[in-house]
Amino acid sequence: MTLRPFRPYPLTSGGHRQTLLGYWLRRLMQWPLPTEDLVVHASDGAKLLLRASWQAGPREASPALVLIHGLGGGDGSGYALCTAELAYRLGWHVLRMNLRGAGDSVHLCPRLYHAGLEGDLVAALQAAVQATDRVAVVGFSLGAALTVLAVGRSRSALPSGLLGAVGVSPPLDLAACAAALDLPLNRPYQRSFLRGLSDAYRLHQRLAPERYQRGREHGLRTLRQFDERITAPYGGFRDAADYYARSSAGPHLAAITHPTLLLASADDPMIPAQSLTRWARSSAVCLELLPTGGHVGFVAPTAAPGSFWAAERALGFLEELRGESEAALR
Repeated sequence: MTLRPFRPYPLTSGGHRQTLLGYWLRRLMQWPLPTEDLVVHASDGAKLLLRASWQAGPREASPALVLIHGLGGGDGSGYALCTAELAYRLGWHVLRMNLRGAGDSVHLCPRLYHAGLEGDLVAALQAAVQATDRVAVVGFSLGAALTVLAVGRSRSALPSGLLGAVGVSPPLDLAACAAALDLPLNRPYQRSFLRGLSDAYRLHQRLAPERYQRGREHGLRTLRQFDERITAPYGGFRDAADYYARSSAGPHLAAITHPTLLLASADDPMIPAQSLTRWARSSAVCLELLPTGGHVGFVAPTAAPGSFWAAERALGFLEELRGESEAALR
């Protein structure tokens, strides 16, 4: 696949423009292909829902791509569908993952996810290698942070067939990103996240009243307050600061041994550029920090649906690794 350079459409550069355009261009996307629902059990007993679309022919003949969504997302998130469609076109099996309690998995497992549960992604990758011995992962936003944790902190648990990983707009420093969301221009994003998170908490509380206390979501104004009152206590953390310190992926970049691409933009409204560049990285990690692109925006001419150039960049990286693995087998 020939990768074209990232050249945004005229008048679309800028962090907020790219972020909002990406959302609006992809918000109505639907998955066009047949799927098989797979239920995967995480190590702590949580159930995960994966939506699999298989290539024709023997399953071991094609590699599998696991896609993991961001905060408030699910297997139907537009950025995941754009990437999945391009990957399927290129001959990959596609497994669109729902984190525990996210998307349609909430009735299967009404438990809250958070940014430190990379074991869920490891379980999904282990399930993927039951079908084919070559797998890869692309994560978006919070899913990108989980991807970094999986290939860094939990690298010893990864399947041997993992070709590589891609993280798009990864929040490597959770405290810095929570602070960025509280800036005046970013408060509409924060309100949107809080509405979605509060609605999700109320649903979880109705489905599992013995686990989640009623009304804890009332009166929250910031993401940090949500993490202080809900994410931290139910996730086993002392407070929000403890959650951010123990779950941030940045400190684990130096431990990564699998080829990993991190794609980000310097004008991401939610992720300060310095929070991406300040960490030591192993030689296996490539950080591409583009001047513009917003947060999971990357709107530009591309072979991917939804003008999602990041999908083309991610698949270009993984296709190269796929070619190397196939050459090694000849």
